[in-house]
Amino acid sequence: MTWKDRSKAAGVKRKPVPGEVLLRAENIVKDFPGIWEHLILDHVNFEVRAGEIHALLGENGAGKTVLANILSGFYLPSEGRIYVRGELAKITCPKDALELGIGMVHQEFTLARPFTVAENVALGLETSGFSYPISEVEEKIRKLSKKYGLDVDPKAKIEDLSVGEQQRVEILKVLFYEPDVIILDEPTSVLTQEETKMLFSALRTMADEGHGIVFITHRINEVFEISDRVTVMRLGKVIGSRKTSQTTKEELIRMMMGKEITIPRFLRASRNEQRRIALEVRDLHVIGDKERSTLKGISLSLREGEILGIAGIAGNGQKELLEAIVGLRRVTKGQVIIFDKDVTNSPPREIYDLGVSYIPEDRRRVGISEMMTVAENIILKDYRKYPFSSKGILNRALITKHVKKLVSEFNILVPDLWLTESRILSGGNIQRLILARETWWKPKLIIAAYPTHGLDVKGVSFTHKLFLKLKSEGTAILMVSEDLEELKTLSDRIAVMCEGKIVGILSPETSVEEIGALMTGSKG
Repeated sequence: MTWKDRSKAAGVKRKPVPGEVLLRAENIVKDFPGIWEHLILDHVNFEVRAGEIHALLGENGAGKTVLANILSGFYLPSEGRIYVRGELAKITCPKDALELGIGMVHQEFTLARPFTVAENVALGLETSGFSYPISEVEEKIRKLSKKYGLDVDPKAKIEDLSVGEQQRVEILKVLFYEPDVIILDEPTSVLTQEETKMLFSALRTMADEGHGIVFITHRINEVFEISDRVTVMRLGKVIGSRKTSQTTKEELIRMMMGKEITIPRFLRASRNEQRRIALEVRDLHVIGDKERSTLKGISLSLREGEILGIAGIAGNGQKELLEAIVGLRRVTKGQVIIFDKDVTNSPPREIYDLGVSYIPEDRRRVGISEMMTVAENIILKDYRKYPFSSKGILNRALITKHVKKLVSEFNILVPDLWLTESRILSGGNIQRLILARETWWKPKLIIAAYPTHGLDVKGVSFTHKLFLKLKSEGTAILMVSEDLEELKTLSDRIAVMCEGKIVGILSPETSVEEIGALMTGSKG
């Protein structure tokens, strides 16, 4: 069925009745024999109705994404049945799912970066000739963008778009096929607060039109903000479903974790001006990806045993600042000094050898090598060193022991240390892997972008405690985050970035409103 056929069929298809079950999973089982020791999905039952936003909540590794991939045709179930509008459905691939009116927006983007927005959408079309109807695709994208408030230029290249704009493109790719059910996997994990509000407004419009929305998340606050109903999963099982208006945050946490989990507020030590300066950035200028000046004279300093938080709306130079510090982006003017050594434009390996670890923003493209195994990725920066290797020979037994310890300590869910390619891990488990690799050796300086990105409540609490423990032992931490509460909880000082400049360095006691005003440039 071509996209035009699908559009015509959608026009004559019976409009869903509010509350009608559009999609139902019955006793879904998924296992990977010989890889995982337990069922990934253990007789899961789930449904989504017309006109509702149904949140699927669970910690990292609960099975949320696997279930979504089965419903949208990316995985085949080992057992169980799927019903679409009450009829038994056979879904063997994403094309089958789309033709049945089920579309999925994946957590990790699946976009061809050199192509335009319209070209990316057109890649999935079936046509009768050798060319794609780009002008027609562009026009439909414009209409969908206007209708749902998902402002995107169909002629823009993906590589020139912000992360938030790319997320909108992924949603438009699905909306293009006019599905009845839209599944979104952690769609807010890369969005700013303002972009999240825009997305929630669009989702509510879709639900009001009769679409069934499956909203996968591990953020409990989002459940109460956007959903009508919530189903909680833990370790591959459905623990229970509730109307959102009839449950509480405490109940959902117990269902997710099996116990109460709290994120404590921490006591902040006073700043010790006598401690050595770990990092100093002087009048830093950097050219960004679009060949224009991104950093415009950044200066800051960070002492041992201190956490300096960086606040700012995405795209204001935070990424370029961190990359310049660790040697991944060329500095055009200024200096980067680490422990009294000028490392401006030095190779990343030389900077790492000074005791610097790096937690990058893009965990899949920069943080890991997806085709390498979990063990290989964890040892990626240390394989050359004694005792992990001697005279070029890896000590596999010692490496295995080391990796097992980190996997257990950081709660990384992985089938096999030496056989599992890291690409199959969930985003949250990849983040845990990176945290383990970058912190186990107690680095002197940590450069971190969104360190709790994709982590559940338990993972966030663990990371906060870890950072504060390292800080107490003298580690200096430069941390970028868009979660202002996280910055206020952990930071000794907060530097606010706007348009490539630091526009203020504030106390963590500063109000969210005042920090936000500086971030948006609305405070002179």
